[in-house]
Amino acid sequence: MEVTHLSSAGHVILPKNSRVARQWKAGQELIAIDVGDGILLKPKNPFPATTLEQVAGCLKYQGTPKNWKRWKLK
Repeated sequence: MEVTHLSSAGHVILPKNSRVARQWKAGQELIAIDVGDGILLKPKNPFPATTLEQVAGCLKYQGTPKNWKRWKLK
């Protein structure tokens, strides 16, 4: 457990070992979630948004090919 301080501007420096473990670099956007007795920091959009069209067919499938567009929600 490491101790850090809150600056007069509201800035907090995260300990280096925590940043390295999560591969957070300068400029990383974080979401601050109030959890009652503390604040949870989570990375904003850890993965780029994708659509079904972009990822359909990327997994191996054994069997007769299916027409996924027939089941697509509108």
